[in-house]
Parts: sequence; C-alpha cells; structure tokens
Amino acid sequence: MTESGVVARSTSEVDRPRAFDTIVFGGLAIGILDFFDATLFFGLYSGVPFQRIWQSVSAGVLGTEAARAGAWNTAALGIFLHFVVAFCIATVYYFAARNIGFLIRRPVISGLIFGVLAHLVMKFVVVPLSAIGGGISGYTLPNFLNSVIGHALLVGLPVALIAAWSARRSKV
Repeated sequence: MTESGVVARSTSEVDRPRAFDTIVFGGLAIGILDFFDATLFFGLYSGVPFQRIWQSVSAGVLGTEAARAGAWNTAALGIFLHFVVAFCIATVYYFAARNIGFLIRRPVISGLIFGVLAHLVMKFVVVPLSAIGGGISGYTLPNFLNSVIGHALLVGLPVALIAAWSARRSKV
C-alpha cells in the first residue's frame, strides 16, 4: 500500500492485456483491415479478380489447381483461412505482450515492428511450407511496399494498440 492508501500493483499485473480483448478484437481488426488491403491492392493495382485473390489464400492448403477449380467455395475458404491467420497473429501478440512489458508500454513502435515481422514470417516461412510451396519468390517494388507498410500499419499497429488499451482497461 502506498502513502495515499492505494494498493500498489506490480508492473507485471499492470502490463497484462486481456486475452479476449486482444485476441478477438485484435484478430477482427487485423482480419478486416488486411482483407480490405489485399482486396483493394491486388484488385485495383494488379487487376486480380476478387475470387482469385481469396482462392490464392486457400491454395496454401489445397494447392493452386484445386483452389482455382473450387470457384466461390475455395474463395470463401480463403477468406475463412485469412481470418484464422489474423486470430493466430493476434494470439501471438497477446502471449508476447503478457511477457514483454515493452510491447504494452510502447505499442506504436512495437506494433509497427511486429507487423513487419508477421509479414516476414508469412512470406519466408508459412507460404514456402504451405501447399503453394516452391522457392521464395522476389517482390516487385509496389508489392513489397504494400506488404511491409500494410502489415506494419494494418496488422501490427492495431493489435498492439488494442493490447495496450486492454492492459489499461484491466487496471481499472
């Protein structure tokens, strides 16, 4: 107890986000924001049809030929898988933020870095190990900039801000 009669809490108690807030709200935010980014960027910049964009996500599980053959069913599967990945990314941030107080105390820088790291893991680990397989392909400059900046601003930053908000909310 402090001199003012307020119970002092340890830093680990103060800096802990709530699981539900971070994972559910963070996962939804990531999923929705990145959904619009992918749909708009690949649709408008690259001219890829909506159905093909989301079939490419399901290709990670089904392979490219099977994903394309599945029409709207595999596009819907791709959207579902996109949100599964978003919730997984939010879950990783939640567990990291429970153990690394800096992620809660400095959400902007932590979120931007986490978003870039999330992109790099997807690009260089998850996709090469998926049914898409193959070597690690290069980037075009616009694709690279959209991927890195988009993941920093639309994936890492929202989940970090939500986790920090959740940690402040849990103190009340």
